[in-house]
Amino acid sequence: MEKLDVKLMAFDLDDTLLNDNREISDENVAALRQCAEKGIYIVLCSGRAEDAILPFVRRLEIAGKEAGRYIIAINGCSIFDMHKRQQIFCRKVEGDILSRTNEIAESWGLRSEVYTADTIYYKEETEWTRLDIELCGLKGVIVQDYDNFIKKGFTKMLLPGVPEKLQEIQKVLRAEFGKRAVIFTSKPYFLEILPPDCGKGEAVSWLAGQLNIPVQKTMGFGDSMNDESLIKMAGYGVAMCNGLPIIKETADFVTEKDNNHDGVADFIKKHIL
Repeated sequence: MEKLDVKLMAFDLDDTLLNDNREISDENVAALRQCAEKGIYIVLCSGRAEDAILPFVRRLEIAGKEAGRYIIAINGCSIFDMHKRQQIFCRKVEGDILSRTNEIAESWGLRSEVYTADTIYYKEETEWTRLDIELCGLKGVIVQDYDNFIKKGFTKMLLPGVPEKLQEIQKVLRAEFGKRAVIFTSKPYFLEILPPDCGKGEAVSWLAGQLNIPVQKTMGFGDSMNDESLIKMAGYGVAMCNGLPIIKETADFVTEKDNNHDGVADFIKKHIL
């Protein structure tokens, strides 16, 4: 089996490193710890906000090591250094784009949300906001003057809703903003609006540059559309076999096992360890 020379590995969480119970298996934990012991940077790389990633960082128990000090949040809009306890990279969506997106969303009967590291903000609570809070474990806050609140800009806006409706509004928003925003579905019922030229792949490239690691020696694992730039831009893109067909077609490798059967650990044992 071909052994790959890798110095930094980035892992999507949902449906990649996590099983369907939203847990990191013992096998996956052991494999990532072994890589960290070898000095390979292990970077959790999620659409979730920083505080929602921390429980999974604690599960790995590598944050105290140099190889475990960084996390990438909000699909690449934020990079956090846990040793310095500070954000070292941040990109935001312009306030006017957020305002216009919210206006369009409301005309479609949808409600938007914006994020900080530990909180989801919205105009009113719905079944969709409750679902998001449950999935990511952040606190939710209703903002009375939401329309003005979002004008200062945020790393991410989310439109949760029925998948078929989100597919239609995605076309409208992409036509409206062009290259001024990155717009995609992270889950069929979550439509995300992010800053331009910003994604997991761009964040990994930036971090690798800071660490003097050639991009060719980075590896990214993912399964969905918010992992596309990671799969494309990492030196080695690894798609989960349970991932979307377009992600598997884009990747250099596809795991033999899915997220419920330690697909990440299986691949690492065969190609890294």
